[in-house]
Parts: sequence; C-alpha cells; structure tokens
Amino acid sequence: MANQETTAQGPIQEADVVIVGAGFGGLCMAIKLREAGFENVVILEKAEEVGGTWRDNTYPGCACDVQSHLYSYSFAGKADWSKRYAPWKEIQQYILDTTRHYGLRDLVQFRQEVIAAHYDEQRARWQLTTERGDRFDCKYWVLASGPLHVPQYPHLKGLETFKGKMFHSARWDHDYDLRGKKVVSIGTGGSAIQYCPEIAPEVEKLSVFQRSPAWVIPRDERRYLGLEKRLFGRFPALRKLHRARLYWSNESRVWPIFNPALARSLQQLAKLFIRVQVKDREVARQLTPDYTIGCKRVLISNKWYPMFNRDNVELVTEGIREVREHSVITADGREHPADCIILGTGFQVDPRLSMSGFELTGKDGHSLAEDWKDGVEGYMGTMVHGYPNLFQLVGPNVGLGHNSIIFMIECQADYIISLMNTVAARGGDYVDVTAQAQQAFNQEMARGLENTVWTSGCTSWYQQSDGKNFAVWPFSTWRFWLKTRFLALGDFDFGKRAPRKRRRSAPKTTEAA
Repeated sequence: MANQETTAQGPIQEADVVIVGAGFGGLCMAIKLREAGFENVVILEKAEEVGGTWRDNTYPGCACDVQSHLYSYSFAGKADWSKRYAPWKEIQQYILDTTRHYGLRDLVQFRQEVIAAHYDEQRARWQLTTERGDRFDCKYWVLASGPLHVPQYPHLKGLETFKGKMFHSARWDHDYDLRGKKVVSIGTGGSAIQYCPEIAPEVEKLSVFQRSPAWVIPRDERRYLGLEKRLFGRFPALRKLHRARLYWSNESRVWPIFNPALARSLQQLAKLFIRVQVKDREVARQLTPDYTIGCKRVLISNKWYPMFNRDNVELVTEGIREVREHSVITADGREHPADCIILGTGFQVDPRLSMSGFELTGKDGHSLAEDWKDGVEGYMGTMVHGYPNLFQLVGPNVGLGHNSIIFMIECQADYIISLMNTVAARGGDYVDVTAQAQQAFNQEMARGLENTVWTSGCTSWYQQSDGKNFAVWPFSTWRFWLKTRFLALGDFDFGKRAPRKRRRSAPKTTEAA
C-alpha cells in the first residue's frame, strides 16, 4: 500500500510505482513488479472493477478474435477454456480469477481517473492527480489505459435530437428490450459484426449503415472437448505446446502483410466466401472491400454475411445526411425509421484524442500535448523522450494485426522492469530515452511499413488523420521479443536528479558606532 504524507494542499500518497489502468496490461505489470521485488505499488482504475475492455464491452456476441489459449498470460495458463475463441464473459472471469490468484485487488484504488501528471526535475519524482483531487507521488508510473477505452461518437447532424433509445456498443444497455424494434446500427467494425447477427432475429427491422466494408473471414467456433481440458490440466506441457502452435500459426499471417501481392491472391478466397454466403449479388458486391486484405483490421465471423439473407436486415451504404427525432435520413433523401440507434463506431485510438483532457508535463518544459501536436511518436511503444520514468504499455507502434497483444504486453513489462533495475544498479534516479534513439526508432518503423498492406491505399484506425501509421508493429512479434530482451543502453540517459541549490545567507553588517 502507498505511504501517505500530508501537506498544506492535502494528503499525498507515496508509492514506488503507480500503474494507471487495471486491464490486461496494468495487471500484468503489477504481477511482474511483485515478482521483481517491488512492493510499494498502486493501481489507479477509473471504473469500479478490473478488466478494461472486457469489463466495458458486454454486447451480445462479444468475443475475442485471438484464440483463447493465446489471449491469456503465459505465466497464468487456463486449461479449461470453453472454445477456440472465448466470449467476453469468460475472458472477464479469467481476469477476475487472475486478480484474485495474485492478490492484486488490494493494490487497486477504484473510481480514480488520473487527469494530470507532472514531473518534478529536482526530486526526479512524478505527481499524479485524479479527478477526485487525490494526489500520488511516485518514482515511476506506467500508463496502461490501453487504446480501446474511450468510445468514438460520430458527429452527425441532429444526433442530439433523436428521441428514441441510443447507446454505444461499449456502453450496451441490457435493460432495453430490442424485441420488435426498428434498429439502426451505425458502423461495420469489429463490434458490429458480432452484435448485429445476434440481435437480427429479435428486431422487427435492422438497418446496417456501412461506410466502408471490412474483410471478414471464417471463424473457428470449435469447442474444446472435456478430454482436451482434462489433458491440458493434468499435463501443462501439452497446453503450452498447444499455445506455441497457435502462436506460430498466427505469426505466419505476417507474410501476406509484408507481401501485398500475396495478400491480393489470398483475398480471392475471401471474395469467394462472400459470394457463397450472401445470396443477393448486389449486396455481396457492396460487402466486398476495394482495398487489399489486411490494410484494415481483418475480422472473423461465420454469422455476418448470412445475416444479410434475412428479410428484416438491410445494408445501407448511402452516407447519413441527418438524424431526426425518430429516423435517420441518408444522402439520397430516404428516411429510415428508428426506435433505437446503436453506435458501433469504435474507439478513439489516437491518444491525442483519447488523452485530450490529460495534462502531462515532463522535464525541460516538455508537454505531451505539444510534443505530439504533429504526430504520435515514442520508443518501443514504451517510452517518450522528455518524460523520465514514465512507461507505457501498448503505446505507439506496438499494436498488431496478426497475433496476440498479450505477448507484446508481457515483453514490455519485462523490458520496463529491466530499465528500473538498471537505474537501481547504476545508483541513478531516472531513465529517459534519448531524442536520437527515438528518432531512429521511428525511422525504422517508417521503413518497416513501406511496401506492406498497411500502406497499400486504405484509411484505417491504425492511422492519424494525415495518414501516418502510429499504431502497428510492422515486423514479426518474435523480433519485438528480441529487441525487448536486451537493453540498448546507449539509447538511454540514466541520470541523477540535480542537487538542490542552497540559499546563500545574507552577509552580516556591522553598525557604525
């Protein structure tokens, strides 16, 4: 638990490390810190429970698109996953069970949303302030809020005038009965392709508004047999072997990413999947993307395309002109009646948007809002020059399009602890990545993205508004593991805080007699 100090401005809780966010990343960091001997650790969580995106996303059909045995900690295996791709409730239960097993709940302070962080150069300490006005003083802090936690709401004329029910998919209203309702779903991303097929049989009419189609491939829904679960439980080596097989099969998907020509040949199979699944040829055409597969996130579902064969489901590709009290008007002037609007519009992935109200200042006058004004940049997705002892999980250029982000998180957590241990071994107070190392890293990312499917001509949430891809790691994940396994010590400035300047005493004077 954090120590507490009282000042004229109120109590300040002191800790060695503060972690912001209690999702997969923050909990992993806490477990690794404890294993490394760090005891004075605090986790600040803005919500009332751990879990992050798996706590927030509870919409019908919500499930992971990475295999269950891989979308879990390597050090906390689960032998009895129900199926190849677990539903959200099972993943959230895994997070709760892991939290309990490692005794992490006592570290978490709930309803503590951090709104500001300032670095004190003289003390080489950070002070974090929460929305409740509480303050935390720490040597290190880890931003583990993740990229998928702030819902993206569309800017549509008249949206605020709608008198029916409206909610975002990440804020699903389970008390609202959709049966017999006319429903408009806006967006065709990862959430919409899961909840739309689930609600379609219940509603009177489902109008699916699509701005651009996504590539959707079949999903392996196979359930694990009881025998398999028992074998995984009795022989952990078999479970680990299964996990390794999943990892390397996923890793093989990187080759089409690096070779757009190969990706375009493979997408012929995806086109065939659409034609086989969708009866109406015009609807099938509208559901077929015009960009290379992999340029945007590839989605997996067995239910998405067949849904459009239902008489009560309509695909709408016209842009939205305005929203009225009880309907949505498209650019062609057509009115689509609506009792409910569901916003499947994703999240604010660009941290300049999701952190727009977050005041973060580092050393030498650095302000993150100013430093990122023209583009998001970091080093290994973990540090940003000018912000000593601040680390980030799933930061710039760590996202994936082909494998499990949990693998990347574990690599980052080990990397961060190596940096902390090096500071201690050198008798220093802080570590900061150099400007030159950060620049070289971003040049490497830019070169790695060249001639990949991500730069083949589409726009996606991987990119900033100017087209720069700030989100994805453009190499194999094993290469990230290698780069985080050893510190390139020359890329860092390990320093000591500046000694306080002692005030000079005023010279004594002697009165004249």
